[in-house]
Amino acid sequence: MKKTLCFYFQIHQPVRLRRYRFFDIGKRHDYFDEYVNRSTIRRVAERCYLPMNHLIMDLIKRYGTNFKVSFSISGSALEQFALHAPEVIESFKELAKTGSVEFLAETYAHSLASLSDTDEFERQVQRHAAKMEELFGQKPVTLRNSSLIYSDQIGERVAAMGFESMLTDGAKHVLGWKSPNFVYTNVMNPRLKLLLKNSRLSDDLTLRFSDHSWHEWPLTADKYARWLKDSTQDSEIVNLFMNYETFGENQLAETGIFEFMRSLPEYIFSTTDFEFLTPSEAVKKHQPVAPLHVPYPISWADEEKDITGWLGNELQNEAFEELFKIQPKVEALNDPELNEDYSRLQASDHFYYMRTKLFSDNDYHRYVSPYETPYEAFINYMNVLSDFVARVEDMEKMRNIAGNKITEEEKSPEKKKRTPRVKSAESAAKATKKVSTKEKQVKSKH
Repeated sequence: MKKTLCFYFQIHQPVRLRRYRFFDIGKRHDYFDEYVNRSTIRRVAERCYLPMNHLIMDLIKRYGTNFKVSFSISGSALEQFALHAPEVIESFKELAKTGSVEFLAETYAHSLASLSDTDEFERQVQRHAAKMEELFGQKPVTLRNSSLIYSDQIGERVAAMGFESMLTDGAKHVLGWKSPNFVYTNVMNPRLKLLLKNSRLSDDLTLRFSDHSWHEWPLTADKYARWLKDSTQDSEIVNLFMNYETFGENQLAETGIFEFMRSLPEYIFSTTDFEFLTPSEAVKKHQPVAPLHVPYPISWADEEKDITGWLGNELQNEAFEELFKIQPKVEALNDPELNEDYSRLQASDHFYYMRTKLFSDNDYHRYVSPYETPYEAFINYMNVLSDFVARVEDMEKMRNIAGNKITEEEKSPEKKKRTPRVKSAESAAKATKKVSTKEKQVKSKH
């Protein structure tokens, strides 16, 4: 039986926040930096999405259905493509027509909702799956959670939603002596099949491809094909999961990354016994070898492969708690503008910018963060969130008033404006004071 090679690409772009000051709270509700969002989308579309989609289309034309890949595209990325680079969506639609591309489901906002105790996770996944069917004519049967975040409990929720399979990381502390090159199942519901990222082989492309200090540089397609073949001598499948921005954005065109990908299938077909399959095809072909017990959430981030990149300090935890505390009210109000802002504020990127932990690729993540410090990221986010919470509470009060007998005093527009503004200002002041104290404590330790 042929071995399986499963390529999966993640595409996500957050809607970036503008600098939102304490004194903006209660006065303006335009939270997002449209100039930065537009320029970022255009740049990455021209460097990565369009040329890489063109390359994949060429490979499909050359090899037919023997060459296959899969994508997960966040809702926030799709919305920005529609605004700033609609040709990107059209190129994905053309790929969808080939029958060689599978589109997966994920959280619409690329959020951390699966780590909350709300029903926001299910709601976002359903919204995203509907979008995939609308745009690409595919009803997803495989789910990829934000940053491959997974645990036994999350997997059980995903199985209950009717998905057949899910992607996550082959974290060493979870696998132990086991290999990521097999299909596993959720320990609580074995109907859900698990595909695990082969981190070493995936990171050879995403992190090390252009590193001249790497002892294996330069990495060529024939060498990589040999590594793939050697990795499955006693196993069945290699899952190469990576950000799509690897091609042309993180690894620039001049590194040779496009030429590498263009020539890789030829070496795969001529020197190995691999076949390219999509995730849904892979789990149908291979029988699971065992359940995988993951009691605590894992991800594909950092060396620890956990969630501390997003929820590893008090700043991140406070922001997360405040964001999801308001979720039931937002859902009950079901106001289109509030829903849109709430979705954008959930992007996991906002929490990642608040990280204070040290990690091996620290310099890279400093580069992608728009903030000088995690504390600046926290203050900016909490200012925005304070204003958003005030808007939610204000609308809730107005609807409650409308449902009861309205007195002349309750009709006063001045009262409606003052109440949420004072409350939100107090909330932001408290957050600012707390983060200032934390920053002093950190500085004193160093």
